[in-house]
Amino acid sequence: MTRVVSLFLPTWSTDRARQRAGDAAPPPEAPLVLIGRDGSRRVVLAADDAARAAGLRVGMPVTKAQVLVPGLIVENANPTADAVDLDQLAIWLLQRIAPVVAADAPDGIVIDTTGADHLHGGESAMIEEIVGRLAMSGIAARAAVADSWGAAHALARYATRSTIVAPRGHGAAILSRLPLEALRIPNSVSAGLRTLGFNHISDVLPQPRAPLSLRFGPELGRRINQALGELSEPINAIRPPDLVEVRQLFFEPIGAAETIARYIGKLVLELCGRLEERGLGARRLDLVCHRVDNRAQAVRVGMALPVRDVKRLTRLLCEKIDTIEPGFGIEVMTLSAPLAEPLERRQTVSSLIEESAPDVSDLIDTLVNRVGERAIYRLAPVASDVPERSVCRVPALAVETGATWPAHWPRPARLLPRPEPVETLALLPDQPPVSFTWRGVRRRVKRADGPERVFGEWWKRDAELVAVRDYFSVEDEAGERYWLYRAGDGEDAATGSHRWFLHGVFG
Repeated sequence: MTRVVSLFLPTWSTDRARQRAGDAAPPPEAPLVLIGRDGSRRVVLAADDAARAAGLRVGMPVTKAQVLVPGLIVENANPTADAVDLDQLAIWLLQRIAPVVAADAPDGIVIDTTGADHLHGGESAMIEEIVGRLAMSGIAARAAVADSWGAAHALARYATRSTIVAPRGHGAAILSRLPLEALRIPNSVSAGLRTLGFNHISDVLPQPRAPLSLRFGPELGRRINQALGELSEPINAIRPPDLVEVRQLFFEPIGAAETIARYIGKLVLELCGRLEERGLGARRLDLVCHRVDNRAQAVRVGMALPVRDVKRLTRLLCEKIDTIEPGFGIEVMTLSAPLAEPLERRQTVSSLIEESAPDVSDLIDTLVNRVGERAIYRLAPVASDVPERSVCRVPALAVETGATWPAHWPRPARLLPRPEPVETLALLPDQPPVSFTWRGVRRRVKRADGPERVFGEWWKRDAELVAVRDYFSVEDEAGERYWLYRAGDGEDAATGSHRWFLHGVFG
């Protein structure tokens, strides 16, 4: 089933203007509008959240806006630059999210994520990651996933939540309470429908189409059918100018899995030849199969390292053939490498001189394309004395950063997801506990070592300016070893609550 993401950027123009200004950008709380000309009038073409909260609207005369909001920041709009940057953002999403991405001007992007969401931990995690990354860059975004472009477009702009995942096969129910404007119809049509008493999509759906088309034209019926998924709406995917891509056209549509696999092999061979000419290796491969019914089936595979091995790439793609629905036949197949990196030839080292490290990248690629990137990772140290911040997840074949864990005190093999409170009997301020009760079981301490004092990271949070923890490694009568800490130094209440917690278990 087709799944489409609509990404809505409600303040794209003003966010882009702030981003371009860099350190010279006005503060977020300062109202900002972008202006242009509508004939001989100067009007507001874009307004940020602060300006909208102050009552300013798109289309308002600039002089009126300046009177309503003293100190309003006014800059000239640049729709051409906005469109260029929107295309660049679409290319960025093409390289990282899914094979079929297009700009939905002037303030959106549409993505066909069919078969690609599992690489990002599912649809919900995927759109939350997109919205979160854009927010970190200063760009406000809303996203929705639905069965059609029209439904996703409506939910992204008119639903109450910033991210929403519509259930598969949702039908018209999920759109029924949205306003008429969610159908992407002209303002004149929606105004005419409201005159007749129609306010929501649910009011229009039961009505006969013929009278509506006779009065308002065919656009209304077409938009309804597109939102319901009854009429296909092809996405004209963006193609970067430097994209490495090959194409195969068929005089007779194909559909058998064996035939698809054979042509995948031919396309991979041709693509690898072009990559070799440029000295590149593929990190992403996109196979798009265009069907005779004007629908596209896309397959994406990713690699941990740049790859130009024909057999390996062919195998990774062929493992996804069962996700392709050929329908009445495939008439065009395209294979592209949206993400490619330099790949140098390596001389094979003789085993008589030096033993080469085993290459597990093929195994990593196979697992990642089966279960997703988030499921395959390794733990790496982070330069932090705070235990829960001293480790992070990185890609399985990420380059070593040189960071190491503290070696002056032993660390437990297992940290709990969150420190769990325990009841203890201990002498303050520096003595280890004599006994502690964890999860309803009382344990008497036989041996202990500590304290190891860990200070708060005051340069990150003001609340940790005087915060400390005292850690103890303890062993109970059964020989089990635990890692406990007391919040605070045992004397000054400002340093912590002086409560005890169990944070880890030794092997």
